[in-house]
Amino acid sequence: MDRRKFIKSAGAGATASAVIAAPAVAQSMPKVSWRLTSSYPKSLDTLFGISTQVAKRVAEATDGQFQIQTFAAGEIVPALQALDAVQNGTVECSHTLASFYIGKDTAFAFETSLPFGLNTRQQNAWLYSGGGLELCREFMKKFNVHTIPSGNTGAQMGGWFRKEIKSIADLQGLKFRIAGLGGRIMSKLGVVPQTLGGGDIYPALERGTLDAAEFSGPYDDEKLGFQKVAKYYYYPGFWEGCANVSFIANQDKWNALPPHYRAIVEAACAEANALCMAKYDHGNPDALIRLVGSGAELRAFPQDVMQAAFKEAFALYAELAASNPNFKTFWDSFLPYWKKEQLWFRVAELPFDAFNAQAAAQLR
Repeated sequence: MDRRKFIKSAGAGATASAVIAAPAVAQSMPKVSWRLTSSYPKSLDTLFGISTQVAKRVAEATDGQFQIQTFAAGEIVPALQALDAVQNGTVECSHTLASFYIGKDTAFAFETSLPFGLNTRQQNAWLYSGGGLELCREFMKKFNVHTIPSGNTGAQMGGWFRKEIKSIADLQGLKFRIAGLGGRIMSKLGVVPQTLGGGDIYPALERGTLDAAEFSGPYDDEKLGFQKVAKYYYYPGFWEGCANVSFIANQDKWNALPPHYRAIVEAACAEANALCMAKYDHGNPDALIRLVGSGAELRAFPQDVMQAAFKEAFALYAELAASNPNFKTFWDSFLPYWKKEQLWFRVAELPFDAFNAQAAAQLR
């Protein structure tokens, strides 16, 4: 065989293949431009940050062919109208809490969290491995949206109060910004729940139209300045042992994406989910120290409040499961999973965490 002739021939063939393949590569990377409306202000570099993170990763993985332009709450639609904007096609996608929309159907709460429900790791386990995400997606098809877990706050704080809460009696008539099913439960204890977007809470507390407000945890709360207008900082936020943030996409727009674009979005959201929780776990301790140092007074909710709220929560779930078939479908999956996860964490995770907390206190 003529070696030089073979190499020359092979090189020509490779060049021809590249020319032929080029259009196929271009066709596999079509130009796509989406808009994302967030339910959060840009000042929250965690919750708004997941939007820019996902957009960045999607653009990088597609050589800039798939662009997602991100907008903060209020720039296109108000914070609590994100689902409607995606559903009707005003925008292609959003980052929001599904629990904001329990007014449409109480079953929306499950993807975010239930009061006294699962913590972040348990919620991820139920969604990814316990069938929860399949239930969420089937349910949300009724609203013409596709959902992907895309961030989490971890266990939240109980919020900022202008006066001390020493017993259930102190909750009577309290105007409290609290979203989701937590608001319904607290209303059973005498609270007057209010639903406001993150950017609207501070002025309401400052003017006194709110007596208390919960939002997230120290890292975000400090940025929103609540410590300047409310002195007492309560824990735990039992209505949100975690808060899974949903990336929701218009179902028709999602279906129209090439399969590899859909896979890229799924991967970007999974990364954002992990990074969001890591950022909170990193930032919350220092933020809490700064808040206490600036005058915030930490308080635990009284046991009578916790016990009464737990009782009301599970009574509400039983009532909703009996009256709402969508809620029941979720509840029949969620409740046995919740019980199983409590058993496992009680054996290993909780004793480990409790010992470390006590040991750390002794080292001070």
